[in-house]
Amino acid sequence: MENAFTPHPSSYRDPSGFIFTKDNVLYRQVNKVFASHYDHFINSGFYNKLIADNLLIPHEEIKENLTGNSNWYCTLKPEPVSFLSWPYEWCFDMLKDAALLTLTLAKEAMAYGMILKDATPYNIQLHKGKLIFIDSLSFEIYNSEEPWIAYRQFCEQFLAPLLLMHHHKTPLQQLMLAWPEGVPLSAAQKLLPGKTRFSLHTYLHIHLNARVSNQPGNDRSKKIKFSRQKLINLLLSLETLVTKLKLPEQKTSWSDYYAEASGRDNYLDDKKRIIGEWLNNCSDIQTAADFGANEGEFARLVAEKNISTVALDFDPYCINRLYNWVKKTGEKKILPLVADLVNPSPAIGLNNQERSSLISRVKVDFGLALALVHHLAIGKNVPFECIAYFFYHTCRKRLLIEFVPKSDEKVQLMLKSKRDIYTDYNEENFVLAFKKYFSIAEKKEIGQSGRVLYLMTRDEN
Repeated sequence: MENAFTPHPSSYRDPSGFIFTKDNVLYRQVNKVFASHYDHFINSGFYNKLIADNLLIPHEEIKENLTGNSNWYCTLKPEPVSFLSWPYEWCFDMLKDAALLTLTLAKEAMAYGMILKDATPYNIQLHKGKLIFIDSLSFEIYNSEEPWIAYRQFCEQFLAPLLLMHHHKTPLQQLMLAWPEGVPLSAAQKLLPGKTRFSLHTYLHIHLNARVSNQPGNDRSKKIKFSRQKLINLLLSLETLVTKLKLPEQKTSWSDYYAEASGRDNYLDDKKRIIGEWLNNCSDIQTAADFGANEGEFARLVAEKNISTVALDFDPYCINRLYNWVKKTGEKKILPLVADLVNPSPAIGLNNQERSSLISRVKVDFGLALALVHHLAIGKNVPFECIAYFFYHTCRKRLLIEFVPKSDEKVQLMLKSKRDIYTDYNEENFVLAFKKYFSIAEKKEIGQSGRVLYLMTRDEN
């Protein structure tokens, strides 16, 4: 069919243009209504500045109407992002850095006579080890008669969740899943401690902002003179506040995992050696996921083989440490995400298609599941069959998985706090469940630990 294309299910809100796929290639259409803003963005040198500073995903401009749409002005072919993640899967510091990037872009835009019209974390991705903005149509020509149109959006989608995590000293990723459009200011001001009313920047951007926004008869169509300096002051105030926010480090049951594992008769070294040898024989692997990655010790081992690796763990503190390591070292192959495998991110938004589920996005060549199965099977009561089914749907080629026997001291420690109903938990049943979907290529015991590593290949039938 001529001009056959598929609009992206999340790209329906903005009349400036939309994202679509054609022949499995992602494009962005710029509509005629946005032509003057887009031309200014390009001709002013702002686009080149952002690309040079690695702040915006680069694109190729195509002078061809691939959709046949009468609103077409031009077509952009952006550099592909290998894995899309959503803000409710990010650790605290990743969300904070995304907020600061948004404010940097807003300030940079002012120097080129433009303004950032969108301030949503959904426009930012971790790409090649660096946070980068992905929406070229979020910049429009500055109008001094209007205040910053994205101000409330920034406060609800960035500032409110960061403030709540900062003041309550606990990760609250689920709030962003409950409120994907941002934590409403009216809710944020009630959830924040009363003392925040005495913090100038928090009072202005949350409490006062909520009160003014909710005033009955508030005329949003009224033109307000909002000078460049006022806008700059607003951005600087937000930047000052966000920069000070932090999530205090807390000791969790996983904080000392590697230190404890290292003390078990060369267990960790043997494990690394075996995995390294198996990886050397997997030359067809390009993408991987480390399920239950902790702080990414083994995700790093995989990334060293030049394999793009998504590191998933339900402990936000571990993922926060891994994210900061990625940022510090410039590692380009690891994407750390907060994820509970028993309750992974669902598909949400319009028609449940706007933001895809975690499982639909994690389709990798190679899966790593180390010291994980007993936590799912005994810690969460997940049957082996369900665990095997999960990995079948996420690992397209190979799975490297560790079986921890019931006699293991860590399993016994888990069983001290619950009734032992796990009569079927043994290696034989584990193997039978996984053989429904995988063939066992190799099997090796890890030293004298009693734990066993399996390298499995996925069956296609």
